[in-house]
Amino acid sequence: MGEIQRSGPLYQQIAAEIRNGIVEGQYKPGAPLPSEADLIEQYGVSRPTVRKAIAALRAEGLIEVTHGKRSYVRALPAPAVNIERTVTRSGKTFRTGHHAWQQIEDPTVYRTTTTATTGPLLKLAEGEALFAVDRLLSDPHTDTRALHRVLIPFATAADEAGQLGEAPDTELEEIYALLAAAGHKLTWDETVSARMPLPDEREALRVPDATPILLASRVTLGTDRRPLILEELRTGADRAQLAYHIAADSPRALHAV
Repeated sequence: MGEIQRSGPLYQQIAAEIRNGIVEGQYKPGAPLPSEADLIEQYGVSRPTVRKAIAALRAEGLIEVTHGKRSYVRALPAPAVNIERTVTRSGKTFRTGHHAWQQIEDPTVYRTTTTATTGPLLKLAEGEALFAVDRLLSDPHTDTRALHRVLIPFATAADEAGQLGEAPDTELEEIYALLAAAGHKLTWDETVSARMPLPDEREALRVPDATPILLASRVTLGTDRRPLILEELRTGADRAQLAYHIAADSPRALHAV
């Protein structure tokens, strides 16, 4: 370990020393760091200074703190799970890339309204009525988790697929089939972003400290590209990656399925 200089912020110097130890392999993935008492004695600093250094490393995603006490070097992540985002169709049957994922608990169905974020995606004003269906999913091979939400405008449920008004928690692939049976040539627009999780998302997805989540927002479009439903898929960026099949087409063509 290098020598601590009193001319700069002490916690930053301690964090830099520990960071170098992690990078150089002195502290292995999954191994504990020295205790607060040991670091206080080693560097001759106060407890608040040590805690600020640990907090800085935690914010960088280099370490994890268990039960607010012992600090560990973050373990190497498991190989990322590919979540295929391509929609396929065979006859009247649709398939999505996560159709084989298991539901951890029963879907949560409730009524909500469009927000400043979801309204523009559905081309609806803010405050329009929606059915919402939340599912917590798990990959059966890796236990990677994902949160899946379907937002169904009341107009879609009433005018396009009456069954949805009675059963908003209809499986997604069946919703596609209902919309296609209503005469729509379905296409999809999707955007992907990353952000830090909210506390309930972090708990449900079991993501480590300082780990962002991926957010895929997919709009199902009907005839004349009218938005029919909105899906949101959230998963830990350390455990999953989104995969797409992309085909070349003319700029004006619609990718109807």
